[in-house]
Amino acid sequence: MPQTDPHPPIIENEAADAAVYDAVIVGASLAGCATAIQLGRAGARVALVEKQPDPKAFKRMCSHYIQASGVPTIERLGLLEPMIEAGALRSRVHAWTKWGWIAAPADRAGQGINLRRELLDPLVRTIAAETPGVELMLGWSAEEVRREEGAFAGIVARDREGTRRELRGRLTIGADGRDSRIAELSEVPVKTYPHARFAYGGYFEGPAPKYSPDSSIWFLDPQWAAAFPTDGDLTFYAAMPTKDRLAEFKADPEAALVRFLSDVPDAPPIRESRAIESVIGKIDMTNRMRQVTAPGLALIGDAALATDPLFGVGCGWAFQSAEWLSESIAPALDGAEPLEKGLDRYRRRHGKELRAHAFFIHDYANGRRFNPAERLTFSAAARDPKVATLFDAFGTRQIRPQQAFPRILPRAVAVNARHALAR
Repeated sequence: MPQTDPHPPIIENEAADAAVYDAVIVGASLAGCATAIQLGRAGARVALVEKQPDPKAFKRMCSHYIQASGVPTIERLGLLEPMIEAGALRSRVHAWTKWGWIAAPADRAGQGINLRRELLDPLVRTIAAETPGVELMLGWSAEEVRREEGAFAGIVARDREGTRRELRGRLTIGADGRDSRIAELSEVPVKTYPHARFAYGGYFEGPAPKYSPDSSIWFLDPQWAAAFPTDGDLTFYAAMPTKDRLAEFKADPEAALVRFLSDVPDAPPIRESRAIESVIGKIDMTNRMRQVTAPGLALIGDAALATDPLFGVGCGWAFQSAEWLSESIAPALDGAEPLEKGLDRYRRRHGKELRAHAFFIHDYANGRRFNPAERLTFSAAARDPKVATLFDAFGTRQIRPQQAFPRILPRAVAVNARHALAR
């Protein structure tokens, strides 16, 4: 892999010499940092570009819950122990439905992780910055993408004083979120799917919810609410109603959130709690599915696939897609094969793992009520521990829909038939 001056030159014009890297990653949040850590450990030279100048910057509008599917990647990165030391909680999920609570048996349920992004983002960024071969560039934004011979070959970055640097790389990686600047500049194809809910949430201190440290979610058909116990004895309360209720949340976000959570069945103790910061919201959550690769280019995390946050998949998929990309291109960075072969491997892996999940998530994001198959599944999961276990494995994204439904649906029919006969 190319060795260059560890202090690349500051450039004022495009004709100056550029710093050369194996990979130029734009976005130093979860996906970007995870990729930088893995590539750096594999011996690659990486530029990790982040527009925020503050190393402690973090994503504010996020439930922060990491699904069980992302935990093995976090363990392989060596991040799980530091996260636990920072106060992270291991957490199962209890889901309320009108048929009753759904919870897989404790020894068979997937365990996710709850840790505020205020702690998680700086932690992961620090580990990335300390990884040999990784150069963290805070306060720099991608201004242009470079192309050579039909392939992407890096970026031109600009800092807040207007200084420009050309960063050339064998691979350019967009890890800059739902509104990815790299995706925009590279003009990769994108499909959008409407979202008919909005989200408000905030951190509260007070009595722990019923199932703490486990998380609780309410499928109110079609409304949705959640309580995520987390570090520091705090709980993140969230609501995702349909947009006909937007006016009351805009008028007084905290009061509306408290009313909403107080009115759910088996309500959590939000009225006995105190918000430690302002309740914030996000109204436009259009689902975006982008083409994840192009010659010399890869997208990861929300830059590749930004789905409905109701299902809490964003953080886990950020870590997982980072690992899939790093593993896929490792032979190419070692000179064992063309880069395009590795990118094709990543594209196929990303589609295999996430495309079917995204289909069902996008379908439910339009604010509709449960369809017959969902009513069948949810009702049976509330009545039968085996269905609940399969439901949990699918809901925590440990198995794909094509693995889950052939096993869930026949048993759900039998469970509900027995229930009807018993009545």
